[in-house]
Amino acid sequence: MNEKKNDDLPELPVASKLRPPVETGLWRTTKPVINGGKCIKCGTCWMYCPDRAVCRQEDREYTIEYAYCKGCGICAEECPVKAISMVAEV
Repeated sequence: MNEKKNDDLPELPVASKLRPPVETGLWRTTKPVINGGKCIKCGTCWMYCPDRAVCRQEDREYTIEYAYCKGCGICAEECPVKAISMVAEV
């Protein structure tokens, strides 16, 4: 397996910090859930999230800020180890 190192990540995620985040959580029908046991902390989900809903913590853990997540599933699709599942919103 070819793992990416966090040190190789750019400073900014794909969605520019020049654009303020937009609360899109009310649009969602499914939401991403990260399985911490499977996550390799590569940052791919963080880089690809178009809404800046994936947050990188100081301990290099990744969390989802659901107020900004529209449930598009890009993070789950791009995760190289399938550590993110899309589950129905309740």
